[in-house]
Amino acid sequence: MAIDKEINVLSVEQDPTQTTDKIAASHQPILLKSNIAVPQSKQNVTKTQRILRFIWDTFGKEREERIYVQRIDRYIFLYALLSDWIKYLDQTNISNAYVSGMSVDMHMHGQERNLLTTFFNVGYLTGAIPSQIIMNRVRPSILIPTAEALWSVLVILLAACKTTHAMYGLRFLIGLCEAPLWPGMMTVIGSWYTPDELGKRVSLFGIAGSVAAMFSGYIQAGVYTSMNGRYGIAGWKWLFIIDGIISIPIAVLGFYCIPDFPTTTRARWLNSEQRAYGIQRMAAIGRKPPRELSVRRFVNLFKTWRPYAFLGPYCIGSFGGSTGYFNLWLKATGKYSVQQLNLIPTTGYAIAVVGGYIWPTFADITGVRWPWFLVSNFWYVLGNLILAIWNVSDDVKMFANLIQFLGDSTQNIFNAIGQEAFQDDTEARSICIALGNTICYTFSAWLPLVLYPTPEAPHYKYGYKFSVAFYLLQDCSLFLFIYLSRRESAKKKRVLNEFGLYIDAEDAVAGKQESLGSLSGDEASSIENGLPAQDDNIIEK
Repeated sequence: MAIDKEINVLSVEQDPTQTTDKIAASHQPILLKSNIAVPQSKQNVTKTQRILRFIWDTFGKEREERIYVQRIDRYIFLYALLSDWIKYLDQTNISNAYVSGMSVDMHMHGQERNLLTTFFNVGYLTGAIPSQIIMNRVRPSILIPTAEALWSVLVILLAACKTTHAMYGLRFLIGLCEAPLWPGMMTVIGSWYTPDELGKRVSLFGIAGSVAAMFSGYIQAGVYTSMNGRYGIAGWKWLFIIDGIISIPIAVLGFYCIPDFPTTTRARWLNSEQRAYGIQRMAAIGRKPPRELSVRRFVNLFKTWRPYAFLGPYCIGSFGGSTGYFNLWLKATGKYSVQQLNLIPTTGYAIAVVGGYIWPTFADITGVRWPWFLVSNFWYVLGNLILAIWNVSDDVKMFANLIQFLGDSTQNIFNAIGQEAFQDDTEARSICIALGNTICYTFSAWLPLVLYPTPEAPHYKYGYKFSVAFYLLQDCSLFLFIYLSRRESAKKKRVLNEFGLYIDAEDAVAGKQESLGSLSGDEASSIENGLPAQDDNIIEK
């Protein structure tokens, strides 16, 4: 692959003698053109390729970039899908086990089903932010797979539990070990992909959880039919054993596939030219590399608007999540067998995959994400509104439960918005996602007990009504986030580059961006040893 080792200068489509103040005062977005790393001219791309890019973006890229993106897809993206798949497989199998005999064998009653979720959530929120602080010191390629291997073993041990109290303890530890994965992998993905690539990959990474839930249904149905009672072990226990056995090899694969960040990677599947190319691609769009997360930087982050405005569109919708109670309604109808109770919800997860691909793909292609956030969230509002009315036929209730899954990509679309809005600060992206997960799981630890108490199933007094309100409030919070983000860019006199992303005007006018090879000795040494750079402007002169 012939890749230039130098990162060229960004040029401004105005008089280059203009000062930064004059550029910022023009009140017109300044388009910055870049000739580096990410080819924008498509002379060598055929008409067929341009059409196929609507299916997957690499079809519309020139050869060198296409080969590179396909390579990082094979390792980063596919591993991200597998890791999120096993995370949700191991997280949500408790629901399938509950309706497949666990509740009877373990003599569960009242809120004990919800408490299993609550203890998991408490463990998760305990580890969410600390895990991202640790990841600033320990490579993601070490931290994430180690955590995955640990929780896989703990899932297998669930099958050996004799009491619900033992299950509570294991569920807490499983949540604690799963905490690094989501914010960690989301930050890694956001550090390797450009705007026309990011949205669909972020969303499909999130939607892998729906695929896991779908597979959990198929696995449980198959296990219950073929393994129930074998060697004296109940079918629901086999689910935990098989899930854990599936997860361990994927965890081990992570030590090889996760490349860390472009400026710190030691991935064996990237040669020196490809590593330089990865740095150039991120420099071209203005995405900054990781830096050391000092106590001062951590505290200063919470003195800005960023973490607080991020929480609204990221968290509020999760407060109203009701799709997890679909199988309880199915069971309450008395129409379905145990196998059907496990299989019917998989239709919803298949719908989630469709929505998780379509809406973010349109967001990537159009270059505008927020309308597709609203389109995705609409289906949550519609489904919960119907269920809040309740006095409708079972067919309509089935429709209302299933149609909500089209909205599963809502939070993931916002993840892409957040990755781009905070592209100047890798640690802010990581901490905000971890903080968002902490808030989500904090509320999930108690809010379902209030809104969706198990004894009220399947007709909840408050649940669906509050869910509608939460989703509408989530839409409003998105506009607040966009407003504050644009206000910050205007205040800091940032300018738009050709990718539609804001970068510092000073960086654009100075125009001196350097490749890894031209870094100072200390910086190059830091990168070579895999440590975050001390300098705020690691790729700038």
